[in-house]
Amino acid sequence: MTRIRFDHVGMDFPTAAGPMTVVDDVTLDIAQGEFVSVIGPSGCGKTTLMNLVGGFGRPTRGQVLLDGRPVTGPGPDRGVIFQEYGVFPWLTVRQNIAFGLRLAANRQRSATPAERDAIVERYLGLMGLADFADHHPKHLSGGMRQRLALARAYAVRPDFLLMDEPFGALDAQTRSAMQDLLLQVLASEGKTVLLITHSVDEAIYLSSRIVVVTARPARVRCVIEVPFAYPRSEAVHEDPRFAALRAQIRALVMQEYANQTAQQARQAVRLSD
Repeated sequence: MTRIRFDHVGMDFPTAAGPMTVVDDVTLDIAQGEFVSVIGPSGCGKTTLMNLVGGFGRPTRGQVLLDGRPVTGPGPDRGVIFQEYGVFPWLTVRQNIAFGLRLAANRQRSATPAERDAIVERYLGLMGLADFADHHPKHLSGGMRQRLALARAYAVRPDFLLMDEPFGALDAQTRSAMQDLLLQVLASEGKTVLLITHSVDEAIYLSSRIVVVTARPARVRCVIEVPFAYPRSEAVHEDPRFAALRAQIRALVMQEYANQTAQQARQAVRLSD
């Protein structure tokens, strides 16, 4: 069953020189329970794709559909996690997790105070934050803040999880731990996930499919099936298929970086004429 559909989506941004196309004719279906990663050169339009699903913008051309309905704005059915620690510094850990549950916008998924407290306690435990429930985010490490962001996104029980480089600011060890935690949570909760990442290894380890996009404007260059079943463990990294897939995707991305450099050089020549 298709949950997210990009139907010939194009997106232009206004500039002084005229419209700049950042996404061009993207068509892609994401099914229920899939974990799909999008990877490509920096600045190619990956985040724009996620923002369109999140309802933070509308496409210039085509449609983004959730369960067959056009996306017209943000909603509680989508949990969003950004690279920056998207937590409220003036609220405690407990209050941060409870925040979305208290919003009037979520009243169609409303819970009683007792149910709300139970949900908060569940995610405090699941994310290993119970001992810090009454602390403020400034007392947490980077990895703990991202665990808090993940807990807050999950607490409102979204159907879709949208993540833009959520572990990009973390050190390698913490990033690996967060990837394992995410897989653990997904195994127990189940979501349809769209991940934007620059890390080939992360995309392979987490995803069921990987979408490689071109240099700006973003177009779908290819969609690659990841051959590993869930649940996954670190042992997947030692599988020869992992290394082969890494080499294949890196070659595709590096080719797009070369295309991007050539494109920028041509633009510089035109500007100098």
